[in-house]
Parts: sequence; C-alpha cells; structure tokens
Amino acid sequence: MPLTAVIVDDEPLARRELHYLLGRDGDVTVVAEASNGIEAVEIIRSNAPDVVFLDVQMPGLDGFAVLKKLLGGKPHADTAMPEVVFATAFDQYAVRAFDVNAIDYLLKPFDEKRVHQAIRKVRARRSAAAVATVETVPQASSEERLESLLKLLQLQAEAGSPKLAASTADNPISKTRSGKVVVRSGQRLLLVDQNDVSFASIDEGEISVVTTTMEGLANCRTIEELADQVDPNAFWRAHRSFLVNIQHIREVVPWFKSSYLLRMDDRKHTEIPVARAQIKRLRELFNL
Repeated sequence: MPLTAVIVDDEPLARRELHYLLGRDGDVTVVAEASNGIEAVEIIRSNAPDVVFLDVQMPGLDGFAVLKKLLGGKPHADTAMPEVVFATAFDQYAVRAFDVNAIDYLLKPFDEKRVHQAIRKVRARRSAAAVATVETVPQASSEERLESLLKLLQLQAEAGSPKLAASTADNPISKTRSGKVVVRSGQRLLLVDQNDVSFASIDEGEISVVTTTMEGLANCRTIEELADQVDPNAFWRAHRSFLVNIQHIREVVPWFKSSYLLRMDDRKHTEIPVARAQIKRLRELFNL
C-alpha cells in the first residue's frame, strides 16, 4: 500500500520539487500540501498522513512550532503522529540533533537518492512499529521521538549553544575566514583568493575548485565545509553539487521545463544546473 504524504513548505518551487521527486518513487501518494505552519496543522490533522515532509524555516509558525501544536492538540490526542521528515538548510553539525532522535531530514537543495532513502527509512520504522505492537516489544513511537527532539532543542536554546530553531544565516557559527582557499594542484598546495574562484563542485567525494585560469582539488571533505570558508554573500549553493561565485556567472540560460543553467566564466564556460528549489533565489539575485 502506498505511503500517504503531506508536504509543508512556504516556497512553491520547493514543494513542486519534492512532489516531483516523491512521485518518481512510485509508492508515495501526496495527499495535500501546505504553504505555512497554521495551514499545516489543520491539513495534517484532517488528512492523517503516514509521513509529513516539514520545512523547518517558515515565517510565522515554523516547523518546530507546528510539531508543538500537533503534539499538544488534546482534541486529537488519540490520533497517531505521522512520521516526520524535516527539510532544512542546516549544516552537518546542526542536524546531529535529528540523528540523535532517529528523525530523518533532507538537506536543501533536495537530492533524489536522499529522498528515496528517507522514504525507505519511514517504511522501515512503520514496519518495526507494527511488529512491536503485535509482539508487545518496547519501541519508541514517532510521537516520543519528536517530543525528545523538542526537549533537546529547548535545552540547546537554554544553554546558548548553536540552535536548530534559527537558520544558519541568522545564527552563523563564528568562523575565521582568511579570504583564501587551499587548492591542491599536482604536488602543490595553492592559496587561491576566494574572489578568483568561479565555482566548486563535488563528484564521488572529491571537490573541484575552478577559477578562470586553473582547476584543482579543495582541501575539504564537503561542500558545506568549503562554503564555511568563503563569503556567504558572494557564494551561492545553486545546486546540491555546486557552489558558485555570483560574480563569475557569465550568463543565465533558460532550460528545460522552466529551469535554468548558469554559464560560468571559466575557460570551459561550464554550465551549472540550478536546482528547482533555488530558482526563487536566482530570480531575486538577478531580478528575472
């Protein structure tokens, strides 16, 4: 039987992207969508989906406030909580709170393989919960895991540690930025001025850094780690696999099904896809 799902996100393009990826799974039915937290509470209660894909950062009632209302709704206390998969732009450090509580998350921009992996986890948890109910084996319910997550967030806030309740843009972790990027080229370690970097990309775990004159490998393990070293006002995560320097975009090329490519100013004039969830940001940057 297909899983029933509700998508909650204030960005229409993000909802459309996730709806499309879930549709490709073939065994998930999106029964409703919500564009804000207040709407989400009613839609989730009325549809009782198997899983909710919930955006963390929304104006007004954010994802965590939606959870609090659902968990505290006494008139609906007898209704089982759905599984929750968070959609977030948080870095690898912040998402540890989700891991601790066995709650899944998707990093934006969305990756199709990661979406399918999240669906498999939801199915596995629901199967395990059904077995536990039949055999009376203790099993942490979705509600218990979500309550544990909210308690952890509250403790983090009270301790003044980096919070999940604020975006990394609003509450950045303080880091020293030298303005240089270490690039390995052959046996040499080059210090490249970040302003000269056209873009960086990741492929099979290796991060390539490309300038207008050269190309090498970054001395980083992840795109997120590299992004922490450069100016966030100059560099943009246009796609899960690409970090681009806005000043080095040579051309914006309309592409298939209202999507876009970025043609960069490197020697190869590399074309970089813009994730559907990032099209709104693209239009904001260049007034498209």
